[in-house]
Amino acid sequence: MLGKLLRTFLILPKLKRLNIKWKMLLLIAFALSLMVIKHHFRIKKYLQKINLCWDQEAEEPQLSKWFNPKKRPDVITTTGWLAPVIWQGTYDRQVLEKYYKRLNITIGLAVDASGKFSYQDLQQFIQSANKHFMIGYNVIFYILVDSFSRVPPIVLGPLRTFKVFLIFRDSMWEDLNFIYMKNLHDYIITHIQHEVNFLFIMTANQIFKDDFGVETLGKSVAQLSAWWYFKNVKNFPYERRSKSAAFIPFEEGDFYYHSAIFGGTVQEVLDLITEYQKGAIQDTKNGLSSTYERHLNKYFFIKKPTKLLSPEYNWDPSFRIPPQIKCVKIAWQSKGV
Repeated sequence: MLGKLLRTFLILPKLKRLNIKWKMLLLIAFALSLMVIKHHFRIKKYLQKINLCWDQEAEEPQLSKWFNPKKRPDVITTTGWLAPVIWQGTYDRQVLEKYYKRLNITIGLAVDASGKFSYQDLQQFIQSANKHFMIGYNVIFYILVDSFSRVPPIVLGPLRTFKVFLIFRDSMWEDLNFIYMKNLHDYIITHIQHEVNFLFIMTANQIFKDDFGVETLGKSVAQLSAWWYFKNVKNFPYERRSKSAAFIPFEEGDFYYHSAIFGGTVQEVLDLITEYQKGAIQDTKNGLSSTYERHLNKYFFIKKPTKLLSPEYNWDPSFRIPPQIKCVKIAWQSKGV
């Protein structure tokens, strides 16, 4: 009995010491937990503040601050759904520059340089885009080719870089536009959407002649066709077969859009490509085949673009230049396409 008490007496100090250590550890753990919780809420509050600032800045300056349609009474400058049509003289780029510079945006330009376009087409496109496309902003050129041998030597200016993506063929499809758009859709999902704020899709048979700036940025941007802008809507080459997914009735239509250029936010570009793919697949099931451009026109007929680029942004130099065209931004090389 005496031995048991003695052992207990000897153990008790150790237990007390252990209890003190555990209490200290618990206190430290509690203090650390409080610090983590406090830090978490501080970060959350900071992120909410950043998000609030972004929300306040993400809204483009009011249209009246940078766009003056009265400067060009000779052309259509505003659509029936009140979207601006950008012509030389209608915009104040400096107002938009001040806004976009603050946001530190990155703009993507994806170019189709597949089999139907030449090595020279791509070389001229990249060289001219490097000189005129979104000067002063972060730019990523996404070059889609079916062979790396088609890529010329590329030297770019500051704030710009490029990435080359291979176009993978699909034995089920012969339509080059469908194959290209299918590949582009996949690359947007896996890469592009994580890297840019705005995205333009263009074909390689174009040469930039003048600055293509931030006045072109918008949620959904469509290019008016130089071939059809001065024609009557009744003559537009819309898809008129009622069974086609691209069908637009004879008595309807607004403008005819050129497939060589379209753009906007990444999500809007993805939506357009997705709808085009659905329409093309539907047509194939029904034994029909309509052009990519007609599907694009159907999309913009249903879902109106928020900004339109005048024919100045994509003029065919084989046409006589009318007085309405004050400044050719891009020359479209229609030969052989």
